[in-house]
Amino acid sequence: QVQLVESGGGSVQTGGSLRLSCAASGNTNGRYCMGWFRQAPGKEREAVAVINTSFGSTSYADSMKGRFTISHDSAKATVYLQMNGVQPEDTAMYYCAAVETYGSACSTKYEYAYWGKGTQVTVSS
Repeated sequence: QVQLVESGGGSVQTGGSLRLSCAASGNTNGRYCMGWFRQAPGKEREAVAVINTSFGSTSYADSMKGRFTISHDSAKATVYLQMNGVQPEDTAMYYCAAVETYGSACSTKYEYAYWGKGTQVTVSS
């Protein structure tokens, strides 16, 4: 079992930056795909980015490339999402997710087994 706790959300103006953190606890010794998903009110959940905690390989949703950067600190068992140049359409609840893997790459299309409760990001114009 893995527990995930997100932090770092808040309100930011258009064009600003924000860094989200996701701290994992429990059985974190394995190899995981960890990443970020988001859901805006009235919309379906969408993938943002994922990372392989052993190899550091990443995968981004096409619309997130260039503005968002995912990273992982294995010593802290924490995944980060650096958000730059945020836009009002980035307003959403951001969720951290994880799934154990045996591969070197990750996909946002995997079925993620563990989820955090989310952290709200609100971008004002």
